[in-house]
Amino acid sequence: MDADAAISAAGPWTHRDVAANGARFHVADLGEGPPVLLLHGFPTFWWTWRQQLVGLADAGYRAIAMDLRGYGASDHPPEGYDPRTLSADVAGVVRCLGLSDAVIVGHGWGGLVAWATAVLRPEVVRGLVPVSMPHPRQLRRSVLRDSRQRSALGYAVGFQLPFLPERSLTANDGQRIVDLMSSWSVDRSWLTDDVGAAFRAAFCRWPTAHTAVEYHRWGARSSIRPDGLTFMSLMEAPVQRPVLQVHGRDDPMMLPTSVDGSDSYVRAPYERVDLATGHFPHEEAPEEFTAALTDWLARLP
Repeated sequence: MDADAAISAAGPWTHRDVAANGARFHVADLGEGPPVLLLHGFPTFWWTWRQQLVGLADAGYRAIAMDLRGYGASDHPPEGYDPRTLSADVAGVVRCLGLSDAVIVGHGWGGLVAWATAVLRPEVVRGLVPVSMPHPRQLRRSVLRDSRQRSALGYAVGFQLPFLPERSLTANDGQRIVDLMSSWSVDRSWLTDDVGAAFRAAFCRWPTAHTAVEYHRWGARSSIRPDGLTFMSLMEAPVQRPVLQVHGRDDPMMLPTSVDGSDSYVRAPYERVDLATGHFPHEEAPEEFTAALTDWLARLP
C-alpha cells in the first residue's frame, strides 16, 4: 500500500492541516458538537481511531484524530519528542482549531501526552481519557518496582541504539510493526492484512521510524537527565479534570497492575473501565470502547 494513500485515507471525515507550536499537524475531523481530540500511540497514526471518529460523530460529538509530531502527515522535526513539547502541540492544535477546550483521549504514548496536557495545559482540557497508559509517575514506579513490567517494556531497550532500531522496524516493509501489534493484542482478528498494510505503509514513510523511536529514547534517557526529572516533578501536581481510565484486562505490554494507583494523582471524578482486550482496546473491541466513552462523555458536567 502507498504511504500517502494510507495517511490520507478516504472516509466521512475531513482532512485538515493545522499550524501550531511552530509545526504543522494533520487531523481528521468529523461531526459537530462538543469536541473530542484523539491521540494515537506507537506504532500507529490517526487512522487507528477510524471507528471512534464515526461512533463519536454519530453520538453528537466533534471527533478530531490527530497525527502526533513525527507521525503520519504531521511535521517530523528533528527534536521536540518530550511530553512538555508534545503537550504544547496538543494545546496549540485545540486553540488553532478555534476551540476553547476539548476532551483529550490518548492511547499509549498519546495517553502519556494526554496526562501531561491535563497537568501542564489544563486550560484546554475538559476531560481526560488515557487508554493503555498509567499516570506517568505511576508508570515510573511500576517500572522500578515490578520486574514483569520492565520485561514487558523490554522491546524499547534496543531502541536506545543508533540506526539499528529504525532498520529493524522498516525491514520487510515494516513487518515488525505488525508483529509487535499482534503480540500486544489478545483478539488479533482486527489486524487483517489490509489493516496491517495501512499501518506498515504509514510507518515506513521516512523519517517516521526515526521520530517514533525518538519518543522511546527520550523516555529512557530522561530518567537521569534534568528535563526528565523536571517533568516528573511537574507531574506531581494533581489532575483537576474528570478522568476515564480505559485499559485492557490482558494487556501484555502495559500491565493492568501498573495502572493501579493512577487515581491518586487525580483530584476530580475518576472512573476506570477494564475491557477484555490487550493493548489496543479501541481496535480489539471498538463497539465496547466507544460505548464506554460516549456513556462517560454524556455524564460530564
